[in-house]
Amino acid sequence: MNGFVLLLPNAHRDLGLHASQQLAQHLEAHGHEVRIAPFLSDDIRHTWDKSIPTVNAAESVSGARLAVTLGGDGTILQASRYLSGTGIPVIGVNMGNKGFMTELESADLLRVLEAADGNYTTLERMMLDLELVRNGEVVYSGRALNEASVRALVSLVNVEAYGDGREITAFSGDGIIVSTPTGSTAYSMAAGGPIVEPNANCLIITPICAFRLAARSFVLTPDRFIQIRLPYQGEKQVMLSVDGVGIDFLDGDELRVRRSDKSLLMAKISDKSFYDMVFEKLNDKNY
Repeated sequence: MNGFVLLLPNAHRDLGLHASQQLAQHLEAHGHEVRIAPFLSDDIRHTWDKSIPTVNAAESVSGARLAVTLGGDGTILQASRYLSGTGIPVIGVNMGNKGFMTELESADLLRVLEAADGNYTTLERMMLDLELVRNGEVVYSGRALNEASVRALVSLVNVEAYGDGREITAFSGDGIIVSTPTGSTAYSMAAGGPIVEPNANCLIITPICAFRLAARSFVLTPDRFIQIRLPYQGEKQVMLSVDGVGIDFLDGDELRVRRSDKSLLMAKISDKSFYDMVFEKLNDKNY
């Protein structure tokens, strides 16, 4: 097979890169070329053997035929910034908590060999293109796999959401979330939004702690152009969060959201359905 297998471990989950190194050795023993590109911070570099060769993730995507994340959903969110639109499928190994997006648990680490041998199917996950407009200029642009949220840090704010220039909802509350189907089981669900199959094509708007009984989630067609505004924000502290990355949202700012023409391919090797996953991850009782 052409190309290499790119391992993308969260160095805070795969301490010392022990799991990555173990997986790399098995992959190489089966004839696969491997590169390890940790998501790391300077204070954790010393935790692994310096003889383990590592590469930069952003610079190493080109040439990969399969990406493997070792961590949790947050690791997949980080990886999606490099992998979206590349056509490189990613398979996740859960070394975190819930792991809605991860295909395998850490105990099943060596099942990655099946994917490396090409024994997988792919699921396409839609993403969001985002622009933060300030005084008529785009001051931030990005892409999200899960969601973008605009949230007040302390006090309530007035929120307005528009679809193609027509008002969808307006309320006073803590903020609002625009999510993909993949993100429906994350912050949006915690705020009372619907659970949506991840391979569906739609946009979801969910109010956060709205002081209005009629303020509910909306499931919109994927081609809708969404605008989020906070009139009369004043000096209140508000934050735009894009898959966990925070940006200041100032008075007069507008968030613009569209379906991205880029998507993320996720490799699937198990026969576990989305419904099985929801039941397993969300049910606290054993039946």
